[in-house]
Amino acid sequence: MNRFTSSRTILCLLSLSCAMATAQGVELKGTVQLTRSGHRVKDASKLVVWLTPVANTPAPATPQQQTSEIPQLVQKDKSFQPSLLVIPAGGKVEFPNHDPFFHNVFSLFDGKRFDLGLYESGTTRFVQFDKPGISFIFCNIHAQMNAVVIALNTPYYAISDAHGDLSIKDVVPGRYQMHVFHPSVSLDKLHAAEREITVIPGDAFLGAFSLAESDFELPHKNKYGRDYDRPDPDSPAYARP
Repeated sequence: MNRFTSSRTILCLLSLSCAMATAQGVELKGTVQLTRSGHRVKDASKLVVWLTPVANTPAPATPQQQTSEIPQLVQKDKSFQPSLLVIPAGGKVEFPNHDPFFHNVFSLFDGKRFDLGLYESGTTRFVQFDKPGISFIFCNIHAQMNAVVIALNTPYYAISDAHGDLSIKDVVPGRYQMHVFHPSVSLDKLHAAEREITVIPGDAFLGAFSLAESDFELPHKNKYGRDYDRPDPDSPAYARP
């Protein structure tokens, strides 16, 4: 083997190695610390981080939701359980009513706009979130009920656990806009935490996030744009003794 052939072979091997690393993608790991009034919060879960490609970075295929994978936002004890869901854009969410009284689930904010109407205990409804976005979910009867559904057109996302750890797997190297969301952090602080990142083979650290929780609560009226009525014990929307 002469010197020219040897050099060409080395270049081919290097190119093949880079291509294999790119095809395999990168596992990005990060961590979040949540604080409130200057003190660290023990439960650092529910931070959602997702990546969308910019510049010439190829867009990944949007995951397809299977019928057997439709998640639920259960209405129980005048609350939504869980209070946060992340689904692929185009996916569905089921809203079963497990309370012994009526609920009326709606969303009139950015994301998916819908109104499920009044439905009774033991029944259910489905909503298809046909475009990417953040949907704030409420009940027209019980003002304290709220939840968030985030529909994404990217498979590159993670939700932090109670320790604040998160991991996004198989990210193809390239440039991305990083988005973040947490239900207890104000929208202004979330926007300030967004930034562009460059993913390269061998660099697996997504970043360390430090976010301050607040008493932030998205102000909302009922679905008619009015203040909520005071609970009426004789109404079918409330449990009778």
